[in-house]
Formats: sequence, structure tokens, C-alpha cells
Amino acid sequence: MRLEEYWGVGPKTRERLVDTLGADRAATAIERGDVRALTDAGLTRGRATHILRRATGNDGMETLATADAREAYKDVLDLVVEHALTERAADRIRILTPLIDPAAMESRLDDVERAREVWAALSDDDQRAVLAAYDTYDERDGTELAAVETAISLAEIGVDDGPFEPVSSLDPEALADATTALEASAGDRIQGDVDAELDSLRTALDSLEGLDADTLVSELRDGGVTDVDRFREALEDRLLAETDLTIDRIREAMATDAADAADFVAQTLRQLRISVQSAADEREEAVITDVESTVERHRDAIDDAVTAVDEIALSLSLARFADAYDCTRPTFADADDAAISVVEARNLRLAAEADESVQVITYALGSHDVESGPDAAGTPGDERVSVLTGANSGGKTTLLETLCQVTVLASMGLPVPAARAEVTPVDSLVFHRRHASFNAGVLESTLRSIVPPLTDDGKTLMLVDEFEAITEPGRAADLLLGLVTLAVDRDALGVFVTHLAEDLDPLPDAARVDGIFAEGLNPELELRVDYQPRFDTLGRSTPEFIVSRLVANADDRTERVGFETLAEAVGQEIVQRTLADARWTDGSSSTVGE
Repeated sequence: MRLEEYWGVGPKTRERLVDTLGADRAATAIERGDVRALTDAGLTRGRATHILRRATGNDGMETLATADAREAYKDVLDLVVEHALTERAADRIRILTPLIDPAAMESRLDDVERAREVWAALSDDDQRAVLAAYDTYDERDGTELAAVETAISLAEIGVDDGPFEPVSSLDPEALADATTALEASAGDRIQGDVDAELDSLRTALDSLEGLDADTLVSELRDGGVTDVDRFREALEDRLLAETDLTIDRIREAMATDAADAADFVAQTLRQLRISVQSAADEREEAVITDVESTVERHRDAIDDAVTAVDEIALSLSLARFADAYDCTRPTFADADDAAISVVEARNLRLAAEADESVQVITYALGSHDVESGPDAAGTPGDERVSVLTGANSGGKTTLLETLCQVTVLASMGLPVPAARAEVTPVDSLVFHRRHASFNAGVLESTLRSIVPPLTDDGKTLMLVDEFEAITEPGRAADLLLGLVTLAVDRDALGVFVTHLAEDLDPLPDAARVDGIFAEGLNPELELRVDYQPRFDTLGRSTPEFIVSRLVANADDRTERVGFETLAEAVGQEIVQRTLADARWTDGSSSTVGE
């Protein structure tokens, strides 16, 4: 495949890759998802990631049908990356894409699940040893030498199953020889302690660099050397003592046509330096040839070590993410019995940022197996489409985000943040966040974004947040009802968040209305919300709670009068009762959704 045929590789990018890597190596790097090779060639990490995502999972990326869906996918990846063992593992995570084959999803889930089991079974000391080995690997920039040494360290831990199985099958003798050879060739020249002859020549050269001709002449004369023959012998003895060179090499370098003693010593030192430098260069070339031969002889073992170390790092990174968020393995429903259901699900972003525990949510659409929700919620029906209503800041958007996160993670073959989840792999994930703008261009672009996936063949999941925010309320209700109807007609799964549910009349029989309810204010005047939707129940906005908080927090008398005017509009009695209830409430959850 020509480089230009890869998504994102234009003429300039191709030229840069070919100049740095060569066409074949560049193509191999793209096929293997090697972010480092592309960044070393001069591409930015972001550009390299975009190219590799498309090259390794183009069909999967096409399932993210909207910009908001793609943004949610990137947000999920950012959270997973935080648990990467190495920079290379982080790069590998960044190019993971949704999969289109359920068998591939199951296979990756098998790997992650096994990695979690093996990791959890390790002793604390062994876990620390693994982390230390990978810390050293990263500190040494993930070189081949670092990979071989890490593979040896991992093998010494003695774990030989799950993700560690590849290192247990490596040839320890080959890795030992490869380590010696790679150590020898690390850096710009052959390292010390590799070859005794080369070390001796380098030591002699350093000694010669420290000798000064005039100083030598003075010292020899001060020692009583006066005649020419004795001076020559004394210089030989001095050079033998200083450099540990052979007498033959020293005599070969002796000057034959010097004008005087100073010239004789200067010529001899100069010629000796040239001779020793030449011998050192020649010896280094011979050692390099031998080292390269050793590396090439063990090339397969080195490549296996690099692959094993990287694969283990990726598997453990994904396992650590799943552990951090107490994720579980999702099950996959057939397209004919489409469903999305979560039991005790948590929003990843809230879980990552909240200081307090996040309320778990149960929700289900389609042919699910959720027999009942929490006490007040009731039992979710088998409708494939819902209209979600309820309190301001009641977590409706957060629920959409959670369903989106679960869908994205499951499609990538990763565990999801729920006690139990069932997902139908979809051909199109339509996630649309609230965009407040009464602009004809925004309305048109939004419709162009969210409608085509419903008209295409394949299974679609619609997660649409306050569609009415982009046009006037009256017409928005008509358009939203049309979207809900279209979703039902096309057998899509969907959740539509809106404050206009009462205007969507009549809803198709295959759709239902769910509601989230605010319960007042706590003593800190924070909104108390039961974020668990109540099925087949119309929720309502609760502006009186917000106004109550504004009245209570108003410091300025004039400002307070203004808020009290609003209180009269929404119901002064309700506002006063809310404030009284807040004063005597013992407290409740303070984690507020959006």
C-alpha cells in the first residue's frame, strides 16, 4: 500500500516520512500503530494519532457519527491513558478505536479480564517490581535495550500466565547476549568495558593528550639526560610508563628528522597520537561489526522482547483503568433484539473528579434484562426510545454522557463503569450536546449531523440533549417529535433530553417519558436531586429551588428584592417552604449533575 493511500498522509507528510524512515519502514510503522516512529520522523503526536486511528480502525471511527460523539470518545481515552504504565502504552491507548466485529470486542475483553485477574493475584512486592521495571523502561526512553532488560526483569518475577506468558517463553541466554551487545552499542560509540584492547587504546590516547612536549623535555633534562641516545631511551621509558603502549608502537612513532630535542618530542607525541587514534578507530570498527553480528543473530529474540514488553504494558494499563473505576464486562445484545441497559452505572468524568461518591444510575431501553430499577424508579419498559425530562441541573446530560461512555468503551472491547451492562454494537453513535444558539446555520448543521445516521441502514443509538436550544420552542417541539418518530420508525435506540415533553403529543407507542426529580435544597443550599430517572414518569423543571437559593444567598437588599419578585412569580409559598425544609434537612448527596 502506498503511503498516500493512508488517511491523512499528504505529499508533505509522505516526503517527511520517506526522508526519515524510508517508504517501507514508514508503511510498517503505520500498520503497526507505532506512534513513536511517526513522531520521531517529525510529525506531531496529535497528527500521528489521527493517522494511526484511521489506519488501524477506520471502520470503527465511522461509527462515531457526530463531533460530540468523537469528543466523548477522546475524553474516555484521556481517562484510560491516565492509567498507562508507559508512554508507549499511552500512545497505544490513544489509537484504540471502536471495533465493528463483536468477536473482536469479546477477544479484547478476554485479554483485559485475564490481565486484571493476574495483576490482582500478584503480591504487593511483585506488583511493585513490575511497576519499577516499567518506570526504568520509560526513563530509558523505551529503547530496544530497555525493552530487553525489562523483559528479563519481568521474567525473573516468575509469572508465566495471562499477559506475562510471552516473556516466559523468551530465550534467557539469547536475551543475555543481546543485552551485552545492545549495551555495547548504546550511544554514539562502543561503550567501555566491552573490549579490553579498545579500552587500552582509548586509555593510552587519553594519556597522550595529557602530555606536553616542552614539559617532557624539561623533566628529562632535569633528570640528567644530556646525550641524544640517552634522551631517546628516557623518552621511551617515560612513554611506556605513561601510556602502557608497546615498545614497538612507541619506536615506530619516534621522529627521525627532528631539529632539536623539543622538536623530537613534539613530532613523536604527534605521530604516536595519530597511530593510537587510528588503531582505536580500526579496533572500534571491528568491535562494531562483531556487536552488530550479535544483535542480528538475536534479532528475533530482541523483537520478541520488545513486543512482549509493549503488549504486557498495554494489557496491564487497561486492567488498571478497569480496576480504578470498578468496571465490569458488558454483554452484547443482537441487533434484532437491540438494547442498551446499565445497572448501577457511574459517569467516568464525575467519578474521576468528585470528592464524594457519585450516585449510581440504572437505565434501560429495548430488549433488556433489567427486571426492576431502584425502589422509586419502577421497572423500565422495553421501549427503544425515551424522552428524558426533569429538574434543572438534575443529571440528564450526565446520564446521556454515561450511556455514551458505556457504548464507546464496550465497542472498544473494554469493561464499563457499571455493576452490569448490556449493549448492542451500533453502526452509528449519535451524541448531540446542548448548543444554545437560535441560528439557522446551527439548526441546519445539526440536522445534517443527526438525521442521516437514522436514514442509513444499520443500528443507531441517538443521545440528543435539549434539541430545542437551537430553535424557537414552538417549532422545536415539532422538530423534536419528528426526530423521536423517525428514531422509532427506524428501530433505533435513543434518549432525547427535553423540557418540552408535554408538547410532544402524541408520542409514538414505542417511546416513553422518564423523569428526574429534584427534592429541594440541603442546609448548604445545594440542590438535592435523585439522579435516578423514574420510568414512565414526567419530570419537571424546578426553578423554585434555584430562586430559593438566590433569595437566601442575596447579600444586597436591592438584589434580594429582585429575587423575591421572581419568588412571587414561581410561588412565594413554595420558595419559603423550600428554605424552611433546607434549614431542617440533615443533608444529602452534594454531587450535582449537569
